[in-house]
Amino acid sequence: MKASDYVARFLVANRVSVVVEMCGGMTTHLLDSLAQQPAIRIVSMHHEQGAAFAAEGIARMTGVPGVAMATSGPGATNLLTGIGSCFFDSVPAVFITGQVNTHELRADSGVRQAGFQETDIVAIAAPITKAAWLVTSAEELPRMLEDAFRLALEGRPGPVLLDIPMNVQRAEISGAPSVVADPVRLQPDSVDAVLQALANAERPLILAGGGIRASGAADALAAFAARARVPIAASLMGVDVVPSDHPEHVGLIGSYGNRWANLAMSEADYLLVLGARLDVRQTGADAAAFRREKTVGRVDIDLQQLDWRVDADIAVHADLGAFISMASESLDSYPTDERTAWHARIAELASQWPDTEELADIHGINPADFMRRLSGVAQGVTAFVADVGQNQMWAAQSLRLRAGQRFLTSGGMGAMGFALPAAIGVALSRPDAPVVMIAGDGGMQVNIQELETVARLGLALKMVVLNNRCLGMVRQFQDEYFDSRHQSTVLGYGAPDFVAVAQGYGIHARAVSSTDQIDGALSWLFEEPTKPALLEVQLPQTTCVRPKVSYGNPVFVMDAPPQAEGLDG
Repeated sequence: MKASDYVARFLVANRVSVVVEMCGGMTTHLLDSLAQQPAIRIVSMHHEQGAAFAAEGIARMTGVPGVAMATSGPGATNLLTGIGSCFFDSVPAVFITGQVNTHELRADSGVRQAGFQETDIVAIAAPITKAAWLVTSAEELPRMLEDAFRLALEGRPGPVLLDIPMNVQRAEISGAPSVVADPVRLQPDSVDAVLQALANAERPLILAGGGIRASGAADALAAFAARARVPIAASLMGVDVVPSDHPEHVGLIGSYGNRWANLAMSEADYLLVLGARLDVRQTGADAAAFRREKTVGRVDIDLQQLDWRVDADIAVHADLGAFISMASESLDSYPTDERTAWHARIAELASQWPDTEELADIHGINPADFMRRLSGVAQGVTAFVADVGQNQMWAAQSLRLRAGQRFLTSGGMGAMGFALPAAIGVALSRPDAPVVMIAGDGGMQVNIQELETVARLGLALKMVVLNNRCLGMVRQFQDEYFDSRHQSTVLGYGAPDFVAVAQGYGIHARAVSSTDQIDGALSWLFEEPTKPALLEVQLPQTTCVRPKVSYGNPVFVMDAPPQAEGLDG
């Protein structure tokens, strides 16, 4: 068979049902072969970055490597932001790029470029992939496809790139495509030290990061914490690890975390970190102050992360799913009490510092209140997909997630423009329920062209655009550090009428600007659950994210809310 046919059959054999792409000359053989596979749906986007983010959304919902495809040159380089997003957030993906014929490659000739659009995407992508390979012959293609899928899934998941020249795509190849086996989980040597420290602690706290989802261990962690009576706080990438009504749910920690969650983390005497990086946005700049007197346990599949920034008293190198399974089996040997006082203390902190009161002085729609109301009407929603910026933090702070609902956002890369194409990927993977996309006016404009993809596919996508007519997160930073000189965030920035833009694509849309309009607008948004709709929420330009940790402080030293000016946060 033709090598491109082999690629298509390999993808089918390995449970890939959607390939997201933007076509170009160097992918025509691959596209033609894919189009002859009824089990594969080809979804064409309007920018390769959108295709990459959509593939990430599919992978994060299904656990099967997302597949995005682009042509050589600008097509390949346009994938890079999405490739980096998968790399930093541990998402399995395989990116396939077309390349010029092997005899047109510059190789070691010394010339800058030989073939038209020839670009060494392998060298460019290498630092943000688990591997990037040029396929130089049809004979090596089967092995490289297998290796790409295996590597994307094993250990700490991530992206792999295959660059396939045109003459390799059209070459003849023999043999049936193989099925890549599920990766072997790295088992912990022991869980005894972790469980003993847990049993001895009066105020233990689990910090759940994105590694929990990457290892497929969310349900197991929820059950373990309920049995062990250990509260769970979340990093930004762990927001959806347990539902908001779970008895051990605490909230979001970090630079823009829930105030009560940060304070609870500061008071904990034992912090068990599961799949979280403990980067500066989780600990604040002062890592020593973050640690205080507490004992720290860390479990991670990535050996390099175990002592990164905060040394662990107990470090376990293991797959988190394997660790939680073993810990659950051994838990009865380390009995703990109900920790009534500790749970009461966390409840007291949450009551004292509610998120809806952080912006109590706002004149206009309170984003925290809006997110609570949005959660209330979104019972059947399969996922919330947030962009980057203020909208991301308001959503992570205040959405109330039900069992089974997911929260997706761009964490490590922090890429504006993530939400719309990623939500398309989620909707493609879960077509049976609506998906909510949340973006700011700035991020929405980065990949706004994908509104046509939403309309063409008729996706059940409910799009919320929080419009404060500025790049709010940086504007807030400028207020704090640059005497409110708003270059490029207000001055030199603009946004369109999002309602008119959506309607131009044939999508129903409306706007709200006052609190008394919210409930009616949300009812309208979900009136037709299977159809796309866009709601523009107009906010005061000066709206800020609170609480916020100023640089140099640990995360439990936060700015005071307006009703508590002068108090030590």
